[in-house]
This record gives sequence, structure tokens and C-alpha cells, in this order.
Amino acid sequence: MSSVNDDESRPDPTTSHAAALPHLTPYNQEGTRAVAVHGAFDYDSAPILATALQDAATTHKTVIVDLAGMTFADSAILNVLLNFHQGHQLRLARPAHQFRRVLELTGADQVLDIRPTVEDAVAP
Repeated sequence: MSSVNDDESRPDPTTSHAAALPHLTPYNQEGTRAVAVHGAFDYDSAPILATALQDAATTHKTVIVDLAGMTFADSAILNVLLNFHQGHQLRLARPAHQFRRVLELTGADQVLDIRPTVEDAVAP
């Protein structure tokens, strides 16, 4: 269902496995840990994201979720992000228009730290 690749360079969201298959690519970005999300994430794949975020938080104070490659997300993914945010320093980067709209409609954009780029997400 998912592949996790511990590559140190930022992944290109346009060159992923099958576009709809959910997978994650963790990478380091200037002292933070980023988790790039690729494909369609839903209730079944939410635990994969939750685990990747917890793993990233064990070694890094700030965790960035690079959303540029996400093609779909349901409320389970939003729940994972909100729950993780309660106990950790979480920043979302490069959300696609559709997911940004979900964040706005639910009011999550007022709670979560959303940045236009990964570089902006690294900055304090």
C-alpha cells in the first residue's frame, strides 16, 4: 500500500509511483524532517501517515508535511494532522488548491501552520 523511502533530497511530486497509490518520502530539510505525501490518502492509509509523523518527531523538533504530491485526502487525514499538531511542532507546506480549500472550510487553516513552500516551512 505504501512505500517509504528515506531519501535525503526533496522528492518531485510529479514523478511518483502510480498517482493514486499513497506513499510517503521522508527527507531532511535544513534541520527539520519533512514527509512528502504522494497520491490519494484516506481512512485506510491514514495510519501510515500517522506513523511517519511520529517517527519524524522522534529525531526532529519540527516536522513538515510536504503536500505538493497529495492527490486526495479525506477527513481521516485531516484528523491525523490535527491530532499530531496538538503535541508537536507541525508545519504544512505546498498544499494543493483542493486540500487548502478543505482546510479553509473546516477552519483547520486557523489552527495548522500552513506555508506556501518547504523553504518557508523551515523558517521560524
